[in-house]
Formats: sequence, C-alpha cells, structure tokens
Amino acid sequence: MSKKVITPMQIIAADSNSRTISGRIVTFEETGNASIGKVQFAQGSIEPTSVLLNLEHDRTRRIGKTLSIYATKQGIDATFKIAETTAGNDALVEAQEGLRDGFSVEVMFDEYETMNDGTVRILKGELTGVALTSEPAIRSARVESVAATEDDQISDSTIEPESPTTEGDEVEDTVKDASTAETVEAAQSVTAAAKPAALANPLDSQRVRTPIVNKATYLEHSVRATLGNEQSKLYVAAAADTTDNAGLVPTRQLTEVINGISNADRPFIDSVSTGALPDAGMTFEIPKITVAPTVAVASEGGTPSNTDMNSAFVSVNVQKFIGQQTFSLEILDRSSPAFFDELVRQMEYAYAKATDVAVGTALINGGTDGGNRAALTTGALVADFVSDAAVSIYKGTLGFAQNIVVSPEQWGALMGLVDGSNRPIFQQTINPQNAGGTLTATAIRGNLLGLNLRVSTALTDGSGIGDNTLIVVNPTAYTWYESPRLQLSTNVINTGQVNVAYYGYGAVATKLGAGSYRYMVS
Repeated sequence: MSKKVITPMQIIAADSNSRTISGRIVTFEETGNASIGKVQFAQGSIEPTSVLLNLEHDRTRRIGKTLSIYATKQGIDATFKIAETTAGNDALVEAQEGLRDGFSVEVMFDEYETMNDGTVRILKGELTGVALTSEPAIRSARVESVAATEDDQISDSTIEPESPTTEGDEVEDTVKDASTAETVEAAQSVTAAAKPAALANPLDSQRVRTPIVNKATYLEHSVRATLGNEQSKLYVAAAADTTDNAGLVPTRQLTEVINGISNADRPFIDSVSTGALPDAGMTFEIPKITVAPTVAVASEGGTPSNTDMNSAFVSVNVQKFIGQQTFSLEILDRSSPAFFDELVRQMEYAYAKATDVAVGTALINGGTDGGNRAALTTGALVADFVSDAAVSIYKGTLGFAQNIVVSPEQWGALMGLVDGSNRPIFQQTINPQNAGGTLTATAIRGNLLGLNLRVSTALTDGSGIGDNTLIVVNPTAYTWYESPRLQLSTNVINTGQVNVAYYGYGAVATKLGAGSYRYMVS
C-alpha cells in the first residue's frame, strides 16, 4: 500500500525581478524530523517532475507552477514562477522576509526501509506536490532568490485575480486507500534570504480589481451582470479579457498526441527471416548453389554420375534509411520534455514504414506473378490462389509458404466471405463448421488456410483489391539484415537551429525469388 510523506525543505532563494522562488525541494541522504520520526530520501529515490506550488499544502490556494526542476547527486532543485495574485505577492514578500521561506514536498512512496535508529529511508517515491511553508524540515535546503516585479516592487493596486483551478492544473492524489495512507509532516528551522523593496507602485487605473477568483464567483457575477449590475459587468469583462492573461478557462495542451497516420508495424519484415547486418561495407555477398551434384543408377563397372557442384554469390546492397528534423533553440530550451518523447516516437514510426516498404518492394519485384485471376469473391477462389502459391513456392524453393501479407481492403473482403449457409468462412466460432482460418476485425494478424496473415497499408492501390494486394511468402527465401535502429546525430547549424538526424542501415537479400507469389487480377 502506497504511503504519503510531506517533508518540508527550506527555500534557498527568491528573485524579485522575475517573480520566481528557487530552492532545494528534496535533499538526498539527509535526515529530517517528521511526525512519524526521522525520514531520509535515498539518492535517486525521487524523479524530478513538474508540479504546482501550493500555500501550506492547501490545494485551493495555488500560487505558482514549476519553471524548472532537475536532480543532482545531492538532491532535487526547483524554480517556481509565482502568479500575479494577492497570495502570490504575499508569498514573495514572506519568502524575502524569512516569514514563510520553506519548501515542503509531498511524496507518495511504497518502497522503503527502516534503519536501526528508526529512520524511514525512502527508496522509491513519486513527487506529487510542493508547498510554500513557514516550517521547513531539512536545514540544507534554503532559498536562493525571490523575484517580484521588474522594478523590484510589489503593488497591492496591480494585483490580478487569482487564476482558478482548471482540469489541467489538478495534481492527482495518488493515495490508493485514504484509510490506510500515512501522512508524515516534518518541521525544522528557517533561514531568511534577501529583503523586499518598499511597496510603492502607483495604482494601475487600466486594470479592474475584481472579486472573481474562481468558477463560482465568475458564475455569480455573470448572473448579476445579466441582470444589469454595472459593476459585475466590469468584473466579467476583466475576467474574460485574454489579451494579457489566460482568462478563467485557458486553453490547455495535453501531452496526449493524436496520430492516425503512422505506427511501428512492419508486416513485411515480420513475414521474412531476419539477420544482423555485417559491421562494415556497403555491399556483402551470400554464396548460392547454382548446380547441385547428381547421383544416378550405374551398371556394374559403369561410369558414375559426374555433375560438378557450382555456386555463385548473391550480392546484397546496404541502404541507409535516414530522416531529419530541424527545430529552434527555443524549442530545445523551453519546450516540454514531451516534445522530445514524441519526436523520437514519430521518427521511429517513419523508420519502420520506410524499411518495411523496402522489403515489400523486394517481395513484389523478385516474386512470381500469380497470373490473371478473378476477384476473390468466394472461398473457392481464395483456396485456389493459396494452393497455387503453395505449389509454386515449394517447387521454386523446396520450402513452404508460411505467411501472407494483404491490403486492408483484401483483409475486409476475406472476413466477409461466407459459405452456402451464410456462415463466415474465416471467422472462428465455438463449434466451427469451417476450418478455413481465423480473421477478426480487431486484429491485423490472423490465419488464412494455414498461412499467418498480416495487413499492410502499403498494398492499397486505390481499389485495394487489384494487383499485388496479396503476397504469399516463404520466409527463408528473403532476409532482412539490419543495424541497430535509430542512431542519433545532432548539429547546431549556422541559423542557430538544431538539426537532428535519425538513421540506420538495412539490406534486403532476395535469396530465392520464387519464394514469394503475387496476386494479379485479370
């Protein structure tokens, strides 16, 4: 069962020029006193992650957000951007005056050990929140800078309403069972940092001071404004003004990315054999028997069969598969880490697509033309095509057809085939009357007359059921050789942008062209 620990730390600095408060929020391998006794964080036990800054652990009194956070061998340091609200301005003053200059971290943990002196040593935990508090616990974590305004002053007349909580601002409470979760609150001494300047900014007459601080007060004054209250109309107009702030309902961008155009599937590569690419050279050769020895019946004293074995070499070309992205230094410095996660993922998808198309092209170009056929509108026509392919592949390679790659349209057509009693031919039932295979709408892999079926969007040709939309394969007849995938190369170009290249090397060996058999329509 996960437990929750609230361990205060002392702020290191508060910068009055940029409205930030900085400090160490977690110190590794240092003991602090808590209500359950002593608590210690093992080095690396907490991963840095962006969280909201609350006031005294009150989630309804949010005063800032993470601007930067990073881990060192000593602990985790963070800088928080403080909101231009009454509470935010007060927090900056209190931090500078040493009145409220402690950080208190909220950590969920379920991996820990109890030391001989009773100290709870946390081995692995999740950072779920940080609070500005007046009672920090661990002496080594202190404030470094407090920033209020560009003039190093805070004016009570220019305070904007506190931004309301929105769905994107919620910090998930990860206590799985509140009845058994354990709260640990620690306390320790405070040390003050720089003092604030005088509070002397003149009144900003262009900004309406408003009581709208959350959705409830917004609703109240929007109703009063509708009924004709002039003051409420001003309040609602100020709250709705998004020219210099996010408004009450800001537009949030989630880390979820919608992608309906690419994935990591490689149906062709999955349908052939694979091997490790040689470590040098842009070509390599594979020996291939072209003439085999013979044995024949000979009469007594007769001449034996004497056919010399001959061989040749299949030359295989190594190809480089590469893509690149160019982006600004601003994205590098200021973007969410999710940008880089998604960039790597999308380049992986692009690499998968390019390499799979290369293998599919080799199967089409090197394979056997299945002849002109009618559209596969019946189970008999499907069986005829598969049986012809099996015979052709065995005769040409002395190996067996094992896989078949089809277009999405052919996949759908095969699923829809029924027998004379309108029973699906290629869909499994509890007591199957037909043993033709198993195809379902929820999986792009199945079984067609004993062949492993895979679906490839690369085979769609407009109609989707024309030439080369079904390819039967003997996997030993073709081999895909590949280097380690997605090697990275970065460079800062003369425009001040960052160029990132993703690349790998691969080669398709057509060992026995007769090992693939293509569907062709009449």
